[in-house]
Amino acid sequence: MMEGLFAFGVFFAAIFTNNILLTNYLGMCSFLAVSKEIKTSVGLGMAVVFVMACTSVINWLIYYFILVPYDIVYLRYIAFIIVIAAFVQLVELVIERLSDALYAALGIFLPLITVNCAILGASLFMVIREYTFLSGLAYGAGSGIGWAIAIIAMAGIRTKLNIRSKVPFGLTGAGITLIIAGIMALAFMGFAGMITIT
Repeated sequence: MMEGLFAFGVFFAAIFTNNILLTNYLGMCSFLAVSKEIKTSVGLGMAVVFVMACTSVINWLIYYFILVPYDIVYLRYIAFIIVIAAFVQLVELVIERLSDALYAALGIFLPLITVNCAILGASLFMVIREYTFLSGLAYGAGSGIGWAIAIIAMAGIRTKLNIRSKVPFGLTGAGITLIIAGIMALAFMGFAGMITIT
C-alpha cells in the first residue's frame, strides 16, 4: 500500500513539482525547436512519453539485474543509451508506418530523441534516487507526461502569438520563446511543496 502511494507521489511530482524540462531544464533543444506547431508537439510528446516510460523500466531491470550483480555499474551510460536508441528506432518505424505527415513534420527531431538528455536523465535520476521498479515506472511515465505537457503548452502559446503577434521585433523568434519558457518554469514552481519526493 505504501509503495503504491509513494509511486503515485513520484508520478505526480515528475509531472508537476519536479518537471524534468521546466525544473531540471533537460530536453530543451527539441522543446524549443519543435514547439512551433501543436500537431508536431503532440506527436513528439507522445513519442517521448512512450520512449521514456519503456526505457526507464528496461534500464531499471538492466541496472539491478545485470550491472549491479556483475559489478559493472560503470557501463550504465552505455547500456542506457543503447536501450534508448533501440526504442527510438522502434518509435520511428511505427510513426513512419502510421503517419507520413507526422513523420515528415518531426523530421530530424525524431531520431534526435536518442540524444534527448531528458530521457537519459530520467533513467539516471531513477537509479541515483534508488527507486523501486514501480516507482521507476511511475517516474519514467510521469517525466514523459510532464515533458509532453510542457511542449504542448509551449506550442499552444506560440501558435496564439503567431495569430495575434504584438511581440516587439527584437524579441521575435527565440527571444520570446525563451521568455515564455522561463514564465512556464516559474508557473510550475508554484506546484512546489505540494508533494516532495527525493
